[in-house]
Amino acid sequence: MTRLSGCLDVVAAVIWRDGRFLAVRRPPGKAMAGMWEFPGGKVEAGETPRAALARELREELGIFPSRLVFWKETSHAYPELRVRLLFFHVWDFPGEPAALEGQELAWLTPDQARAYPFLDADVDIVGELAGIAGPPSFVSGDLKEAYEDH
Repeated sequence: MTRLSGCLDVVAAVIWRDGRFLAVRRPPGKAMAGMWEFPGGKVEAGETPRAALARELREELGIFPSRLVFWKETSHAYPELRVRLLFFHVWDFPGEPAALEGQELAWLTPDQARAYPFLDADVDIVGELAGIAGPPSFVSGDLKEAYEDH
């Protein structure tokens, strides 16, 4: 994976359960506190995106994704920071997600999520998920193999 100059690489998970995905609300004291986002975080130097996602989900929620597939890459420029986001669909994980970093958790349908204040970098993703009742059917076969490096 190549890091774009002046750009922070971030992984994010669309974690599915019963037609709903997990959203997290940024806790007080963090940048953009009170805004909703998809769980995830920074890709550390030398770390693959899949390894970064597994680490972030373990640290934030106490879960380990056992079935995930890369979905899409987007980018967003905040006034102080440019981010490249790598989104993964996750639909199997042992345990129950817990708010280990003081964040609020909510299981939302894609339509419900439209009413929540999501981070600017996530707003288009929320819109794309509208009408989806779970991980898309494209998460099998060739697509999984095509994104092995993510």
